[in-house]
Amino acid sequence: MAMRKRHKIIIGSFSSIIIIFMIISGILLNTILTKQNLNYNLLNNKITEVQTDTQIKFNELSTSILQSQKKLKTLGSQVGSIDEKFNLLKASTSADFSGIIEDAIKSVVTIKTDISQGTGFIIDKEGYIVTNYHVMENAKSARIITYDSETHQVSLIGYDNTLDIALLKISGDFEELKFSDSDDVQIGEKVIAIGNPLGLQFSVSEGIVSATDRQGPSGTNSYIQTDTALNPGNSGGPLINTEGKVIGINNFKISGGESIGFALESNSIEDAVNKIAEEKLNETLI
Repeated sequence: MAMRKRHKIIIGSFSSIIIIFMIISGILLNTILTKQNLNYNLLNNKITEVQTDTQIKFNELSTSILQSQKKLKTLGSQVGSIDEKFNLLKASTSADFSGIIEDAIKSVVTIKTDISQGTGFIIDKEGYIVTNYHVMENAKSARIITYDSETHQVSLIGYDNTLDIALLKISGDFEELKFSDSDDVQIGEKVIAIGNPLGLQFSVSEGIVSATDRQGPSGTNSYIQTDTALNPGNSGGPLINTEGKVIGINNFKISGGESIGFALESNSIEDAVNKIAEEKLNETLI
């Protein structure tokens, strides 16, 4: 009996130990799981922070790349503009106009009348020519000599006596000179004049623009002053810039002075030619 009772006590004690062990194990396991869950949350938060930081840096990098691309495009545009200006600078500072003259002189003509001589230049491939009206004024006959030494019969289309501009026409297919915007003419820029001074056909002289918006015989401030050598026979010839374009038509010079010549600006020439053409068209329609 005592033996059985002792056995029950041992079993009860053993059961208590197991229960206590299980409780302790549960507590330990719960602690471990709690720590693991905490570590997992910390790790997850860290990963989220890293991802967020990475996204921010990626966005900053993308923005930086876009800004760099814009700067490169701007720089490329600036370089292109600088190259153009540098080419013009080389042309304007160069003493050699041979390339420009070689092309431009083919569109210049000599005008000979029964009472005078002068110069003109072709403004349309069909043979329309601009000159000063005083070159043709009171003439009973006239002929045109082109750069290839060919002689052509000429017709007077019309004229603007105020601006001293005449529009002529010869038959054939020719090279033309283009007009530049005279509002862009700068004091000091280099120019050349091509003409027939004192009968010396297709002579070239070089100079610079001395002033702009000078007043002339027309009463308007539409004349370019230049120190380019002008002599009788240069009247009606083109004043050409370093791009090979016409900025004016050589018109007159100051008597008794040296290197003080004047050319009617290209914008006024175009206005006069358009006016003459419109008047001629109206006459034809009537």
